Amino acid sequence: MEDEVDRLVTAWQAERPDLDVRPLHVLSRVSRLARHLDRARRAVFAAHDLEPWEFDVLTALRRAGSPYQLSPGRLLRATLVTSGTMTNRIDRLEAAGLVRRHPDPADKRGVQVRLTDKGRTRVDAAFADLLNREHDILAGLSASERATLADLLRTLLAPFDAPPGS
Repeated sequence: MEDEVDRLVTAWQAERPDLDVRPLHVLSRVSRLARHLDRARRAVFAAHDLEPWEFDVLTALRRAGSPYQLSPGRLLRATLVTSGTMTNRIDRLEAAGLVRRHPDPADKRGVQVRLTDKGRTRVDAAFADLLNREHDILAGLSASERATLADLLRTLLAPFDAPPGS
């Protein structure tokens, strides 16, 4: 079986035999796969009238457990965006009726962002459909192959996700 990356690597080997292009065998496939996964995810989210960033915020709240709320600071750490971006996102989600701001009982100046019933229903349906799509994507791999692939990807990803200075 040959794929586009095999053709790309062969072309680079012919054009630049002085370079070791072996990383392309792995990382170009990861990059191409990420683009395909992004398209598949966007299609699932669009079917639920959600943008990827909306799904990210709503799932962060959903994973927090009942009452499905977090401070804006915790949300921005969970979604890796700036405070200005998070404020804009919360405003837009609140206007759509998917979240609501509530006073923080532990901090009179603070707020908690809480998932509404509408937001929870929407994100639960989108998440279920996403998992179905991702099961389909992985159907060509055995359970053992999926576990091995997950372990290998974790090894590559962990240094990027490590706290600074660790």
